[in-house]
Amino acid sequence: MVRGRAAGRIGSAAAALLLALLAACATRPPVSPTPRPVPGPSEPAPRPLEPRPPEPRPEPPRGVNPSTLPGWDDEDHLAAFNAWADGCRISRDAAARTQCDRALQIRMTSRPVTPSMARAFFETGFTVVAAETADGGPGLLTSYFAPEYPASRTQTADFDMPVLAAPAGWRRGQTLPPRAEIEAAPPTETLAWMRAEDLFFMQIQGSGYLTFEDGAKARAAYAADNGQTFVGIARPMADQGLLPRNGTSGDAIRAWLAAHRGEEAREVMALNPRYIFFRLDPDDGGDPAGAAGVPLPARRAIAVDPAHWRYGDLVWISADGGNLAGARGSYQGLVVALDTGSAIRGPVRADLYMGRGDAAGAEAGAVRHPLRMWRLVPVR
Repeated sequence: MVRGRAAGRIGSAAAALLLALLAACATRPPVSPTPRPVPGPSEPAPRPLEPRPPEPRPEPPRGVNPSTLPGWDDEDHLAAFNAWADGCRISRDAAARTQCDRALQIRMTSRPVTPSMARAFFETGFTVVAAETADGGPGLLTSYFAPEYPASRTQTADFDMPVLAAPAGWRRGQTLPPRAEIEAAPPTETLAWMRAEDLFFMQIQGSGYLTFEDGAKARAAYAADNGQTFVGIARPMADQGLLPRNGTSGDAIRAWLAAHRGEEAREVMALNPRYIFFRLDPDDGGDPAGAAGVPLPARRAIAVDPAHWRYGDLVWISADGGNLAGARGSYQGLVVALDTGSAIRGPVRADLYMGRGDAAGAEAGAVRHPLRMWRLVPVR
């Protein structure tokens, strides 16, 4: 699994293998022949100039073996193999599907698959090419989790915020009224009731797990949004003097909302006009599915920018130097691109799924590390 090193989270400490991603193709400007003197009566006529043959184009960069990755020997290759094989069918790339078939065949014929077999699978089936930012510097690793919250089937003084179902006929990209208008006149069915601070943070995460008064459990899964732009409320709260400028952490925001449930909490939550609608699914005890439609393996899945990565891509991440309170020193290992998010943009940007529950949430909140990423390119 992606493991915290001695001091903490994934970072850019392992940049020793940063490779050139793409060599620029150079073309030579056309050659203008130098004028020659007109031959005299006794001079032989010069031979006509022959066109210069085109210069060969540089070959694209070739990957190196995964065994050269920093920290490769310390990786749990079997855990990484299982995480990738569980969701590899989502890939549309022909070479990736070839390696997926190979992984599934290994599973069928080898009982059990051993760590050494898993390592050999990666080293013989993939090469490695570094991902790069525009300036060649490190990117950013953050983390997210699946929260678990208490909920009520009826409205109470504490559980006063509705979990709303998706509007009928909703289409992705559709613009609906901002949060304040939706909460003032809920347009859809109420699925459950939550505390203000819990609903607000579940909407930021995009999903969560609910436990009702009778012990029944359900998964609140993303179903729709109102198309409004997300706005962080930390700075506006500091501007209004609700929180000190050096005290706008997620825990501080949650505590303020909890202490001001009701109209005050609604007004502050409305500083972020974006609103998420949900559906309730049974809680099977597992992890939620990401945007790729595959359950997210804890500490082995990342959200990426789909403009630069494809779902199912196998990625090596290396990040260290996190400076948030409680942060681990580094994170390093193989992960699978299975999700995306509105704040995840760029070729070296990842959001690591930490798991579900309070412990995962506590760790996820302290991840903000410089990041290096390498793409494992499947061999045909």
